[in-house]
Formats: sequence, structure tokens, C-alpha cells
Amino acid sequence: MITGPMCKAARALVEITRSKLATAASVDEAVIEAFERRINVPDAATVEALQSALETLGASFIPERGADGAGVRLKFSQSVTRRLATLENEGGPTATDEVP
Repeated sequence: MITGPMCKAARALVEITRSKLATAASVDEAVIEAFERRINVPDAATVEALQSALETLGASFIPERGADGAGVRLKFSQSVTRRLATLENEGGPTATDEVP
């Protein structure tokens, strides 16, 4: 389960506002702000919704391992993200990926 500061860091990494995260996770923006500012910890389902939305947007959460603390990083580098966006925006007819 992520913490408020991890949520804030992930949001910064994927470059998304609180309001957009609120929409993506179906969570009230005030709940996200209180969570990030360590004022209140929402229920586990809400934290899971936030984590899932951030992971969908490109954040990758790193669990705590012994002396190594928990963290967050991008799933893809900016270069890979740009190339994927270019490929996705090429257009053309879609087809299944199955090879006969």
C-alpha cells in the first residue's frame, strides 16, 4: 500500500494534477490532498484505487525491502514513452496480434 508522499511523488512523475487523478481514480480531490499532506489516510479501497490509477498512468511503486526504503519510479523512460505515443498515433486499420 502506498503512502501520501508516494502518491504525491508518483503524481509528479506522471505529470498529472490532483483533479485529473481524482477523475481517473473516482476519488474526491480533497481526499487526495489530505492523503498527500499526511492529514488523513483514506480507507484501503481508496488507496488501492489511487495506486491503480497511478500505475495505469505510468508510475511503478517499489516496495520496501529491508534497509532499502519504498519508492516510486516511471515504468518507461521519456524516450520510450514518446516512441510508444508515436506508434499509437500512426493510425491505420486495426487487426489482431495473432500470427497464423
